[in-house]
Parts: sequence; C-alpha cells; structure tokens
Amino acid sequence: MTTFRTVSIDGLDIFYREAGSCSNPTILLLHGFPTSSHMFRNLISALSDRFHLVAPDYPGYGNSSMPTVNEFDYTFDRLAQIVEKFITAIDLKKYSLYVMDYGAPIGYRIAAKYPERVEALIVQNGNAYEEGLREFWEPIKAYWQERSPENADKLRHLFTLEATKWQYINGVQNPEAISPDNWNMDQPFLDRPGNDEVQLALFYSYGTNPPLYPQWQEYFRKYQPPTLIVWGKNDYIFPAEGAYPYQRDLKDVELHLVDTGHFALEEEGDAIADHIRRFITTHVVKEDIIPVPTRK
Repeated sequence: MTTFRTVSIDGLDIFYREAGSCSNPTILLLHGFPTSSHMFRNLISALSDRFHLVAPDYPGYGNSSMPTVNEFDYTFDRLAQIVEKFITAIDLKKYSLYVMDYGAPIGYRIAAKYPERVEALIVQNGNAYEEGLREFWEPIKAYWQERSPENADKLRHLFTLEATKWQYINGVQNPEAISPDNWNMDQPFLDRPGNDEVQLALFYSYGTNPPLYPQWQEYFRKYQPPTLIVWGKNDYIFPAEGAYPYQRDLKDVELHLVDTGHFALEEEGDAIADHIRRFITTHVVKEDIIPVPTRK
C-alpha cells in the first residue's frame, strides 16, 4: 500500500509518497519538471513488494507548499537543502537514488556531499555532462547569460498545457498509450498564480548546474556507486548523448536505452522496473528479504 504523507521542513509542508517495508533497501525517487512524485506512482506499486520507496514533491511542485519567489529562494542549491533535510526528517540512513531531469542536479548535490549514504544510482534522463545539453537548451542558456524580461518571455510557452503534453508524448512509440491524466495532473499546478515565476527562477538557476559537472564526475570516479542507466533514447530535452558519458567515469555501470521519450516510465515502466529489481537485488541486497508491514 502506498501512503501519502506530509512532513514540515523549514516551515514548508513537503508531501511524499511511501511504500514498502522500511527493513528493505530504500530507493529515494527524485522527480523532474514539470511533474511531481506522481510520475513514480506505477513504479512504486511495481517495486514495493521488495523495496522501500520514498518520493517527495519539491517546494513549488505537486502537493508540497508553493511559497512565492519573494518568500523562498528557488534555486537548485536550496531544493537540495530541502531534500537533504527531508532525508534526515524521515530518518533515511542509506538509499539508492533514482534521479530524473531536475532530480539529477538535486540528487548529485546530496550524493557528492554524503557519498557514504548512496548505495546505488538509477539514472533516467538525468544529466551530468555537457554532451547532454543540446538544442532544447539554447533559449534557456540565453536566459542564463541575460536574465531579461525578453528572454524570460521566450520560455513562458514551456509552462502551457501544449508544452506539458508535448513532454509526455514526444518521442514515444504509441501516443495513445500515454494517459492524459499526466498532463491534466501537472498543468493545474503550473497554472497556479505565481508558479510561472517559480519555474523561471529554476530555469535560471539551472545555469549553476553545468559548473558542478566536474565535481559530480569526480564523485563518480572516486566513489564508484553502482549505476543503472535507463534512458528514454528519443528524449529531445535530455537526449541519449547525455547517457553515454557516464561510462567514462563509472566502472560498475549498466546502460539501457529504451525506445521512448522524456517520461520513460509512462511507456516503458515495466521494463524499467524489471531492470531496477534485478540491478538493486544484485548490487545492494545482501540477503533474502522477507517483506514485513510498512511503518505506521
């Protein structure tokens, strides 16, 4: 059974989904833009018999608090701080990190700071290399260079229903297999008054991530976390060119390019769940696990 909980972090309500026994290996699931922990709903159900899964919503997303840009510093440093405090609040000692899209720069900040806590990485369309920032990013890079109203206006179309739907169906094999519940779930959160400014702040803050790529790559080389890469190869936002470079720095790495788009779990969720079950069982599980009731 998945439970839906809220914990207070720095005065903010941080919503999270949780399932599976706490005695089983934990997988911490970090979502991307413009979605929330909702993107992991099916994966949580598929894996909760053998793993403990936790998926928070960041401030400004999903069911967590959405302070205004004047009340909260919407940067990736700050989001990582919130997730770090969340990890402490719910008493996670060790975990595998599933990072996707925005989840990568958030998760890698935490992993590089606390490498001893990370048992494995699961990377799904989450970038840590310059090769992964291609055509889609050109107008955002322009915003990094000049944070002007004109450059901001060129990005606002990315907060529309049309753009949200495009993120889910672009590059998929069968658009009719993708539930409209996805964009109908995400869009009302994007449409909240003031949320466009939240998203613009994070688009600008994303410019702080590439300078950290060498630091994260050094973390990979030094600590060598076992890493499973399951990457939607038709993703225009984070194309497959960003998946291959992980193999330069990681020795125990397994790469699977799946024939779908950005939100790979929507079309290839079963295959990804199978890869995770096998990989984490091989690399993290040290003994047979007997499911027990979840934490109350």
